[in-house]
Amino acid sequence: MTGSALPHLLRPRALRPGDLVVIAALSGPLPAAYEPNVEQTVTVLERMGFRVRRAPLLDVGRRRWWSAATPAEIAGELNGLLRDPEVRAIVASDGGQTVLGYLDLIDVEAVKADPKPILGYSDISLLHLVLYAHTGLVGFHADMAVPGFGGHWQSAPAARRAELEKLYSRLLTDTEAIGALPASPSWECWRPGRVEGRLIGGVINRIVLAQATPYALPLERFDGAVLFWEELGGLASYVWSYLQVLRHSGILDRIAGMVVGVPHDISGLEPGASPDLREIVLDVLGDRDIPVLGNVEIGHAGPNLPMPVGIRVGLDAQQRTLSLLEPAVGPHARTGPS
Repeated sequence: MTGSALPHLLRPRALRPGDLVVIAALSGPLPAAYEPNVEQTVTVLERMGFRVRRAPLLDVGRRRWWSAATPAEIAGELNGLLRDPEVRAIVASDGGQTVLGYLDLIDVEAVKADPKPILGYSDISLLHLVLYAHTGLVGFHADMAVPGFGGHWQSAPAARRAELEKLYSRLLTDTEAIGALPASPSWECWRPGRVEGRLIGGVINRIVLAQATPYALPLERFDGAVLFWEELGGLASYVWSYLQVLRHSGILDRIAGMVVGVPHDISGLEPGASPDLREIVLDVLGDRDIPVLGNVEIGHAGPNLPMPVGIRVGLDAQQRTLSLLEPAVGPHARTGPS
């Protein structure tokens, strides 16, 4: 594949008020303690104007090892949702450690036939990367039920919650570009510069794992891209190592810019520790002169700003701005009378 052979961008169809959104266990199980988070998510999505249903595997206490079910069962349910014309969007309940087990079981033709927004981060990053690689689907690296809509959103200030609700609603329903994402004081310019490019990314360990499978993004897909990533847990040295993998693979030589999420629960990155995340990133980048915007709310530190994988963005690290230059969704699905 050459740089000129990038696949057509496959935008999910825009949602209308009253459309059905399904919350599904695409990875980990639902412990009883988090059932209220799912109920809160239903409330948030209904307030945005959607009907909401839970998929059957999203059942308190249901589990198989560290997963909600076997990979084949989860893939079967996901494929059913992808094929169901009534389902207009899928929201992951949580992340976990399961998506690698069913990358080879996803009904890619169903995705192409009826593209739908899939929302989630962490382990769900793998779905976004693989479906973007093989269908061009815009994936929504965005909040999900347990840690997001029903978690971080509930403890956020009311004004921030209202701002995010409006943003997510526009993201799913508006076929016009959203423009600048709402910035916050945490954003930092780690290396100045201004670029435009397609958003590609997710949790960094999943980017590395995805590239080790047959479902990897061709390296050419990173040409001129704005790479976004975040990480949860582990050690600061792990982050350095993942970045080194991206360097060795040639990805860091191809990208035009980088957006780094607020690190969450990473040992060795406590306030005042050395090195800090900025030092780690700039150490691996070396003399690659690309803009880097740090400490952006994407991923586990939440509430999340949505990152639609595949969409062109404008990044100005010095001005600390990140703008969505294209809509994340396309024309509405053609359906009969409701």
